[in-house]
Amino acid sequence: MIIENGSDIERLRDAIDKAWETALRFGLDPFPTHFELVPASIMYEFASYGLPGRFSHWTHGKAYYRQKMQYDLGLSKIYEMVVNTNPSYAFLMEMNNLLQNTFVAAHVFGHTDFFKNNAYFQHTSRRMIDKVSIHAERIAQYEFDHGKAEVERFLDAALAIQEHIDYNLFLRGDEPEQHDTKVIERTTEYDDLWGLEKRAKQAEEERDKRPGKSPKFPEKPEKDLLLFLIRHSPNLQPWQRDIIEIVRTEMMYFVPQMQTKTMNEGWASIWHSRIMRELGDMGIISDAETIEFAQLHSGVLSPSRTSLNPYYIGFKIFEDIERRWDAPTTEEQERLGRKTGMGHQKMLEVREMENDVSFLRNYLTEDLIKDLDLYLYKKEGDEWVIVEKNWEKVRDGIVASMTNFGMPYIVVENGDYRGNRELYLRHMFEGQELDLVYAEKTLQHVYTLWGRPVHLETVFDSKRILLSFDGERNTKSSLEK
Repeated sequence: MIIENGSDIERLRDAIDKAWETALRFGLDPFPTHFELVPASIMYEFASYGLPGRFSHWTHGKAYYRQKMQYDLGLSKIYEMVVNTNPSYAFLMEMNNLLQNTFVAAHVFGHTDFFKNNAYFQHTSRRMIDKVSIHAERIAQYEFDHGKAEVERFLDAALAIQEHIDYNLFLRGDEPEQHDTKVIERTTEYDDLWGLEKRAKQAEEERDKRPGKSPKFPEKPEKDLLLFLIRHSPNLQPWQRDIIEIVRTEMMYFVPQMQTKTMNEGWASIWHSRIMRELGDMGIISDAETIEFAQLHSGVLSPSRTSLNPYYIGFKIFEDIERRWDAPTTEEQERLGRKTGMGHQKMLEVREMENDVSFLRNYLTEDLIKDLDLYLYKKEGDEWVIVEKNWEKVRDGIVASMTNFGMPYIVVENGDYRGNRELYLRHMFEGQELDLVYAEKTLQHVYTLWGRPVHLETVFDSKRILLSFDGERNTKSSLEK
């Protein structure tokens, strides 16, 4: 049954209300959640832009057609999008039937509970839909003032390094927006624009006095490349500085979702399974629908042969946590002081305090790795071969792949290299080599943002090398003595 008339919508509304009441009885504490039925084309658009109303860019169009192709080929049949705001907004596909959308709604309540209660989401803006719409208006105005091609070229450069930010500034209380509030009283969503000229002037004054006054600039390596460019890039116009700040602000919103993908999907999967089972016991869904749900649930949690399914891994770890804290062994009770029947409380505690790295490091046990048949493998010639089955090395390898959400760890080493305002970046190499073609192209984008020659120190083929771009050509040189 496709939802297409008033009676179907009423049934869906009733089912969602029952799912909400069941989630609360299970002890979840989600944000109030508004649901909207949308056609597939709108869902593709929201998914490709990340948030409704974001600025237009060709990468969003590319993502749109990838989403559409997956749906048309049957690779993505049930689809939901939920936005981390207060209240939260969730979008359901019109083409899904009543059971599928009830299933998705139950899954959504797991997500909105996670958004509200996980520590890594506590600093995110809960009014982000309003913010991105205003950002889009500003970028559209810049396109009118400076030309669409020029603005898109600059956006290409900023988006090429959008992941190179430091979310820990929020956690340490060093995020500059917090300091701005001491100078500028924020009363509307436009206040960051009103303060743009003042911040640009402050950045100019800081750029003028820092080089030459200290033997090293910055005094210690800085991870937040976008913030460093906003503060110190010597040639940016105010509208360009604003675009980098827009990209950084929006990326800060998405980082917690990247840091907790496995936890978030595992948590939502645990609770959609229990909520739907409860709805079956209450007679809200029929026996036939319960069987259909079991098939859908099995599909969502189906393990992959070539990659980690975050729904499956997260679900199994939370399930294992509950089991181990509900019925600890005698040795665990004596050594760790665990009490029986603490599984639910422990799950809530983990949901609140961890991110994927700590979650996997602390709770992906030897028994789970064996049960899930996890191992490390690599390609040798034309074949993929298993290279490690030791459970601790497998766990550590998985954790390492998620550190910095899988992106290379790059720091600003020197913003006045050779006394010529050249930018020197360093790759904190931990065994994973860069794609040199990609890295050289990225340096061209960084040059667009910095306006002076840029350099990147990295390790390739076990040797330290320096990649450079001077505005005309890429070069590569050895740093080995």
